[in-house]
Amino acid sequence: MNAAVDAPPITREAALRVALAARAMPTVTLPRLLELLQQRLGDEIDEDKLKQVTVTMLKTDFQSADGEEDGEDIGIGLEAMKLAVRILWGDSQGDDDLPRIHPYTDGEMPGSVRVAVASDQGDTLSGHFGSCLRFLVYQVSPEEIRLVDIRDTMDAEFSDDKNLWRARLIGDCHVAYFVSIGGPAAAKVIRQDIYPIKLPEGGPALEVLARFQQAMTSSPPPWLLKILGVAAEKRLRNYDASDLDD
Repeated sequence: MNAAVDAPPITREAALRVALAARAMPTVTLPRLLELLQQRLGDEIDEDKLKQVTVTMLKTDFQSADGEEDGEDIGIGLEAMKLAVRILWGDSQGDDDLPRIHPYTDGEMPGSVRVAVASDQGDTLSGHFGSCLRFLVYQVSPEEIRLVDIRDTMDAEFSDDKNLWRARLIGDCHVAYFVSIGGPAAAKVIRQDIYPIKLPEGGPALEVLARFQQAMTSSPPPWLLKILGVAAEKRLRNYDASDLDD
């Protein structure tokens, strides 16, 4: 059989980029974006073809699809379309401002815990568990906060259970921060022995973790004392209500 006939209409890498680009634009679904791209680029799409996409092209095509006049707000936003185009181009998953990873060896930071931060941009807590572009993974001790890994979530799109895939991706972490996470997803995170924390306002990751770091040494809630290995009787005696007891 002809190999060309068997080839999928879109390469795996291109499909991942399109899925992430759709996620970056409010109100845009994956089928809708794929349909518009195929109208522009043809049915067969690869990474090189995606580099032909421009912000103007997206703006024009979405306006046409929505029946809007040129210049009207189509509910997506220019910055979101810029991010989507960078993702389609394969430009660092659309983010030029990713923080630098620092080397870390197990045991190097005594009394530390590993914390995942859901992020869509730079070094910020800005992502939802089920749709964030990546997890920033920090090692946090009372004296230091160190970024030890950045884990992209692209392959979740090809998993039968996307939430379980994401939970396992950060399975070595003790704590994870999200802008939001649903109940069923939180249950899967907890089953990986990860304590989920929802912080809807988000913010710079280092500021969020600085508050976590302060709680480690001032008035840690029982769940954090458990992670740190403190005896049960001491957990309750030291407990004081805090923002972390969410």
